[in-house]
Amino acid sequence: MIELAELTGLQNIGPTLAKQLQQVAITTPTELEAAGSKAAFAAIKKVNPHACIQLLYSLEGAIEDCAYPQLPAATREDLKQYFRALA
Repeated sequence: MIELAELTGLQNIGPTLAKQLQQVAITTPTELEAAGSKAAFAAIKKVNPHACIQLLYSLEGAIEDCAYPQLPAATREDLKQYFRALA
């Protein structure tokens, strides 16, 4: 599937995460960027309640085109607070 290949071409997005994104109607990198990491994660978490914070970091890294461990500390902290608020 072309869309799967497009998504897996992004940093941090493997086949499993690409399929999870497709389940929530995010099928292209443009759609992921438009949704943002938080909204995309929230949608995935509704389908998969066990989604972890690493998935959120991975989505943000894909949008920012960096490996998720290289996300700035302030970004990681913001995402961590968002993740905790969803719990």
